Amino acid sequence: MKKAITLLTVLMTMMLFNPANAAGTHGTDGHVSGRSVGASICSLLIWPGIGQAINGQSAEKNITHAVLGLTGVFRLWSFYDAIIDRQGGVWHNRI
Repeated sequence: MKKAITLLTVLMTMMLFNPANAAGTHGTDGHVSGRSVGASICSLLIWPGIGQAINGQSAEKNITHAVLGLTGVFRLWSFYDAIIDRQGGVWHNRI
C-alpha cells in the first residue's frame, strides 16, 4: 500500500510540472540547435522573451514572455520554450 501511494504521489507531481500536459497550450516543437541553446540561456539568465526573439518568434509572443518574466518561475518555462524552439502558442489561454 505504501509503494502504491508513493508511486501515485510521484506521478501526480510529474504531471504538475509537465508543460506538455497543460490545458490550452498549443504549438509545435522545433529542433534543438546551437541557436536555440544560446537563446534558451539568454531567456534564463538575462530576461525571458530574448530567447524567443532570437528564435524568430512573433512580437506578441516576445512581449508576453517579457511581461510574464517579472515572475521568477516563468524564466524556466521561457527557457524550455526557447530550447525546443516551440512555434506558436500565444494568447487565448496559450503561451
